[in-house]
Amino acid sequence: MLRKFPQLITLLSILKPRKNYSLYQRFKLKLDNRKFVEKRRKIDVFKAKNLSIMPVPNIVEFNSSVKPEDVFLAGSDQIWNTLDGNLSPWSAKLLDYDFPKNLLAISRAGAGVNNIPLDRCSEAGIVVFNTPGANANAVKELVLCAMLMGSRDVDGGIQWVRQQVASGVDVTTVVEKGKAAFIGPELYKKTLGVIGLGAIGSLVANIALSLGMDVYGYDPFLSVDAALRLDRHIHVVKDINELYKRADYITIHIHYTKDTERMIDAKAIGAMKRGVRFINLARGEIVDDDAMLAALDTGWVAAYVTDFPNNRLVGAPHVLAMPHLGASTPESEQNCAVMAVDQLRDYLENGNIRNSVNLPAVSQERSGVCRLCLIHKNVPAMLASITTLLSRDGINVENLSNKSRGDYAYTIVDLSAPADQCVIDEVTALENVIRVRVIQ
Repeated sequence: MLRKFPQLITLLSILKPRKNYSLYQRFKLKLDNRKFVEKRRKIDVFKAKNLSIMPVPNIVEFNSSVKPEDVFLAGSDQIWNTLDGNLSPWSAKLLDYDFPKNLLAISRAGAGVNNIPLDRCSEAGIVVFNTPGANANAVKELVLCAMLMGSRDVDGGIQWVRQQVASGVDVTTVVEKGKAAFIGPELYKKTLGVIGLGAIGSLVANIALSLGMDVYGYDPFLSVDAALRLDRHIHVVKDINELYKRADYITIHIHYTKDTERMIDAKAIGAMKRGVRFINLARGEIVDDDAMLAALDTGWVAAYVTDFPNNRLVGAPHVLAMPHLGASTPESEQNCAVMAVDQLRDYLENGNIRNSVNLPAVSQERSGVCRLCLIHKNVPAMLASITTLLSRDGINVENLSNKSRGDYAYTIVDLSAPADQCVIDEVTALENVIRVRVIQ
């Protein structure tokens, strides 16, 4: 299938499921509707069902144990390799990258896209996909682990036991006395606040109910689908301060944007209950480290569990910093890879857009004999201009779907007859049209 699309670039972050997979990893891609093709790959160029894989720079965020060669560009036999096969430094990103003009799509096997230049992609007619929800269960389980570790100081207790043994003490004689230093509260009958009720947040909120917790949720952009996933016993509040003042534990599951940068600042922390335990498995930049460290020093925040370590946080007391383990399970890696490929396949073969982060979601069942897919500016009379050109050539529009997202829009037009190239050229030449694709 992918041989037909030399323009395709798929960005897949394939993480090591186990340490002893230093040269080989599980790699599953759903290449057709009938079966999974499973391959173990070397850190090398190879082909699997006409899908060529090669090592490229680290362009996504992930577990610090993963090396740059564990991120891949996947394309057709004509690999886009402007890097000449050389691995770039650990900090390599796409923000300043010069994309080829025939590039159609980028798919991020994961949720975060802050290292992809979305504005430039939109201007060039490049659809950027991510895979929201594919790793949701893995993150949900780690949130539960984080709440328990933030409560019971399990890590501190384990380190203390090792220290006793290292110092030559018979650990069996000191554990009963020493354990008092690591006492902590149960989750049962405590209140959890969940900021962001999307794919991950809704799962966290629901499972917390099963633990006997009282759950408050906040999401100003709560979708209908997300709302339907929530248990009716979850209190959804419209004012985040309502959540702050009630929660014994707070976990945050939102995207990192300019609007959410340092959202958890001194003012937000000051509105929380004294002794709150805060969990951040979303993005490190959402929390103001200075404000959080100051609150930890005074005891206003009892514990901070983060999946985004830095040197300041790691050295601070009451901080549990993990190496970005949120989606580090073989199940979530497979889910992300499969979802990324499925979405790209649907876009390339049918023009449908699902889970794009820069263009609107538009899907339409195939009808007619020819399909036009247009990315264009969201301006008045655009549809009229397109349909006028088509009707002038005597082509009937069988079906049409159009949606906008900010400054951009996407239109799918199914035609009753093939459009002549001259008509396609005229549509492409229309002012504010960015890209036109013809799918037979």
